Amino acid sequence: IPQMARGYVVSVKPPRVYEAKPTPRRYGVQKTFLYNQYTRMLEASDNSPIIFLQHTNFAAQRLQKLRRDIADANTKFSVSLSSATPSLVEIGAPTLAVMRTSLFGVALRDFAAFDAEQAAQIAGLLKGGLAVLTLPSFNPPQLDAILRALDRSVPSKKPGVAQPTPIKPQDDPNFIPGRKMQRVKPILTPELVVMGALIERRVFGMDSVRDVSKLPTLDTLRAQIVGLLTSPAVQLAAVLSEASGGKLARTLEGLKKGLE
Repeated sequence: IPQMARGYVVSVKPPRVYEAKPTPRRYGVQKTFLYNQYTRMLEASDNSPIIFLQHTNFAAQRLQKLRRDIADANTKFSVSLSSATPSLVEIGAPTLAVMRTSLFGVALRDFAAFDAEQAAQIAGLLKGGLAVLTLPSFNPPQLDAILRALDRSVPSKKPGVAQPTPIKPQDDPNFIPGRKMQRVKPILTPELVVMGALIERRVFGMDSVRDVSKLPTLDTLRAQIVGLLTSPAVQLAAVLSEASGGKLARTLEGLKKGLE
């Protein structure tokens, strides 16, 4: 992704109508393919979370390394350490894709499941270069492992450190007029920021994504709810079993005083 690549704001406003052009607009083969791909991605967001990322100064090689780091983190997460002999758990692989913001805005605007307010809310999160990370299912521990891998792969920029600027030939002390100077490209530091997420078709901001990743799995939550629902009955059964014979009246009287 070159540094000078143009970045567009995701717009969900109605398109302009021109007299000389057909309505609705007709796209070429490549744009039609991307439009359908983005639409399918939004349709699957009910079960497959979408993490929105803002990227800056990413070269193609650096983007490939980021994909490998995400795959490695997902592979390590897929290994179950609950038993003495670790075994692989079937966990789908996340997918990282660089988006065309203009086409994504069109797909977002045309997506029937979102109203204008929801589409505008998502568009408001997205600025600059856009990349999305899609997960096969909503699994908070997996999301947490991926986010930590992103932080390790692309550390946050230290405050006060600016990106190097290209040096013009006339600013070089060794510049000789009439002689072509060798052009040296500055080494830019890539940046990656989590802008938000679309989970179960609900929009989450930057900070909320981190909070969601700290949640337990859905099976764990179900077990906790079942435990909360069954614990009063278990406690009552234990009290009645201990309060046999003449102890029953004294036990009930103690419970009454405790409630008072």
